[in-house]
Amino acid sequence: MMDALTPNPALYNVPFRAERFNGIPYRRLGSTGLRVSNVGLGTWKIGLPETGDGSRVGEAEAFAIFDRALELGVTFWDTANRYNFGSGNSERVIGRWLKANAAHRRDIVLATKLFGGMDGTTPNHSGLSRANILDSIDASLERLQTDRIDVLYFHAFDPETPVEESLAAVEDVVRAGKVRYFAVSNFTPDQLRLYREKAAAMSVRCAAAAVQNQFDLLNGEAPDKAGALAYAAENGLSFVAWSPLARGLLTGRYLDAERVGPGDRLYDEGEWRIDDATAGKLRRLAALAREWDMELAQLAMAYMLTLPGMGPVIPSSTSVRQLEANAAAGRIELDAVQRDRVRDALADAPAGQSEGDSR
Repeated sequence: MMDALTPNPALYNVPFRAERFNGIPYRRLGSTGLRVSNVGLGTWKIGLPETGDGSRVGEAEAFAIFDRALELGVTFWDTANRYNFGSGNSERVIGRWLKANAAHRRDIVLATKLFGGMDGTTPNHSGLSRANILDSIDASLERLQTDRIDVLYFHAFDPETPVEESLAAVEDVVRAGKVRYFAVSNFTPDQLRLYREKAAAMSVRCAAAAVQNQFDLLNGEAPDKAGALAYAAENGLSFVAWSPLARGLLTGRYLDAERVGPGDRLYDEGEWRIDDATAGKLRRLAALAREWDMELAQLAMAYMLTLPGMGPVIPSSTSVRQLEANAAAGRIELDAVQRDRVRDALADAPAGQSEGDSR
């Protein structure tokens, strides 16, 4: 916690109002007053790999990433209790950094999620019952070594628990100060509508500020969640895209299929495949990125940030170098002509157009 009793000349005469932090623009989370960096940090592969939790980034490298993220203004950090085999280790590593950097706790907007089975194997260790919500939040706070969660997501919709029960629990933890803002993840438009209607009859404390669903430029939304981005734009929610770089396809690592091999995530996970249409989009986007002197991933994220309803993007970073490249995307502003050319690149190539052309 910040020492509020000791004068700190470094904080004298701070700006009356700030729109950026360390060079990164901020944007509102939904219709709330909370501001978040427009490029965040996904931590789903940060953990304790030496324990066999399936993570790819251990504590030492994670601390270097966190330190640099703060320096770059990448302060919206996203995790979940179940990341890395339900181990809780992503939260634990973040918690160890927060304990060692307590003076910077308020600089970080920390988001986590609950729903899936955690900390036990009974039916009451999962779902959105009042019991699991309250117990899961307390366990996350202990792992994160903090007194509050800035943004709490429900990780999925629970058809077996009354929505009113789940939202009443949210009201209670917000009132108690354990949670600041509420959001949902992997929801359909109908589920978002249902939650909005129920919250309107209860209180602003349980109104969702954001929806975190799958989205990337190559595939759009997950078919079973289609329409959530439009719903978010129409109703003042932030759409927070998970896997915005299409699990690495939009990083440029997979442009040359002959160079894909061990060490590449999709190859290691046995999911390396790409159809001709997707390959064509990648080549056209890569050509634009080269023309504009930016990386493919930077172009993809910069364009996503222009879409109506889109909130912050939260790419994962497995190295400081990757983090720095991602952060740079948050400072790119595409003009109208560039946006049009990206849209053209994502469309089916017009008849007679070479795949090697950037237009």
